[in-house]
Amino acid sequence: MPDDQLLPSALLDRLGALLGPRGLLTDPADLEPHLADWRALYRGRTPCVVRPGSVEDLAAAVRLCAAAGAPLVPQGGNTSMVGGATPDEGGRQVVVSLARLNRVRDIDALDMTMTAEAGLVLKAAQDAAAGVGCLFPLSLGAEGTATIGGVLSTNAGGNTTVRYGNARDLMLGLEVVLPDGQVWNGLRRLRKDNTGYALRHLFVGAEGTLGFITAAVLRLFPRPRESEVAFCGVRDEDAALSLFRRFRDRDEGAVRAFEYMSGAGVGFYAKHIEGGSVPLPGHAHYVLVDLASSRPDAGLRALLEAVLEEAMEAGEVLDAAIGESEAQRAALWRIREEHPEAQKREGASVKNDVSVPVSRTPELIRRSSEACARLIPGIRPVPFGHLGDGNIHMNLEQPIGMDAAAFLARSHDIMDTVNDVVRDLGGSFSAEHGIGRLKTDMMADWRGGAELDLMQRIKRAVDPQGLMNPGKVLPG
Repeated sequence: MPDDQLLPSALLDRLGALLGPRGLLTDPADLEPHLADWRALYRGRTPCVVRPGSVEDLAAAVRLCAAAGAPLVPQGGNTSMVGGATPDEGGRQVVVSLARLNRVRDIDALDMTMTAEAGLVLKAAQDAAAGVGCLFPLSLGAEGTATIGGVLSTNAGGNTTVRYGNARDLMLGLEVVLPDGQVWNGLRRLRKDNTGYALRHLFVGAEGTLGFITAAVLRLFPRPRESEVAFCGVRDEDAALSLFRRFRDRDEGAVRAFEYMSGAGVGFYAKHIEGGSVPLPGHAHYVLVDLASSRPDAGLRALLEAVLEEAMEAGEVLDAAIGESEAQRAALWRIREEHPEAQKREGASVKNDVSVPVSRTPELIRRSSEACARLIPGIRPVPFGHLGDGNIHMNLEQPIGMDAAAFLARSHDIMDTVNDVVRDLGGSFSAEHGIGRLKTDMMADWRGGAELDLMQRIKRAVDPQGLMNPGKVLPG
């Protein structure tokens, strides 16, 4: 079938009449940015990109597509790490960009809530909260591109999960366009609302397979009045965990983030990122500690120095650099945030977004590194991430001199090797990036039986035509 017949021309005409030239893209040059994922794992085709300017237009477009049997793929900032927002290669899937739904509809500093549309960039949501003296705490490396709809659809975690929880924990209500074009308005600002099934939680983490989130009521928090950041060289993985426990036991509420980095990853940062200086070079293991409090007299510097002194006396911390200004604190955080880009520039890497109980993180890092080294001699483990909540990005870089394509051809062998360790430690093969297209084949093994059956029944009940982001999350 010719490309122009992959969708009925009448459908394209109706979509064009509904949405206008800004709302329907068909020129190949305009489609190009929507066809590949950030990691370049997948490249698809689409007959058009739908860009509605209102929820009503999106609902009408979904109704037209449902009537024509046209599958739909939602796309926010297109920062998915697992191919969750990329159309397939068949050429029939319509990409739905929510970029024009980007308003802050309401913000209330007394209720501590913000109602934001799905296309609002995460950084813009943070800035809007700051503008009224509040904090929206969700923070991740892609926050300048990722959108509210995307982080909710994937239940993104990020750097502050240890303190504030994942995206799901920061959401009070949703507005969703359903597969038949109905609009469910659940934009309630209530902290307590026990009225039947909590439908809002059905769509968070569903990656657009049950409906398209168009707006959300988000929880806000008091802005920190004091913060401290330290970058520490530590003895080993066990010392990193012991340091976290020292801070947690002293003042759990003060710990905003606690991040682990390997010496290899920090070295890639220094090598590849412009201006990437490292204050404490030469260590095999690092942690970044971020403390924050809304109390004006929290005494965080005294807390930080006291805990670091204890850990140094115990031989856990070998050296530490403390940010003395906002600029210095941002520079220390940059070492952590640029890890994905530094790894990308170093060469091919296989990424494993996994989680285990916090107490098992040292074992995860050691055992996975050793197992992968046995699998592919010369492989370079580059683990990093959220030690404070048990989510480690157990990434593996290609051996020096190995062909990148040959290395990537072993991706599933590497993921299976890491996942064998994760399973033995009682963990999960998907911690915060979601399933997308990359990991659907793992679902039956990890979530089979009654759990997967229930997911599939929900999918069939809510989306009987299977048009909402097909090929993602659930195995075919």
